[in-house]
Amino acid sequence: MALHFELVTPEKLVRSAEVYQVVVPGTDGDFGVLEGHAPFMSTVRDGAIQIFASAGAAPEMIPVEGGFAEVNEKGLTVLAEKAG
Repeated sequence: MALHFELVTPEKLVRSAEVYQVVVPGTDGDFGVLEGHAPFMSTVRDGAIQIFASAGAAPEMIPVEGGFAEVNEKGLTVLAEKAG
């Protein structure tokens, strides 16, 4: 199964995809999210989100500035102040 991932800014939906893993720059440190991750919320620090399309794939990097990340039963949503 894949992780449903969405990256959203106030202006637009930047990315919505089924992916293997996402690594988010949280304010308390980077954290990785896979399918089935426990519910979790974190603030996001300036950095880059790493998106892995499949296991072992090279990550796609998307710069982000601030915001929040939420993991729930539907997947991972990152609400960033700026992205891209």
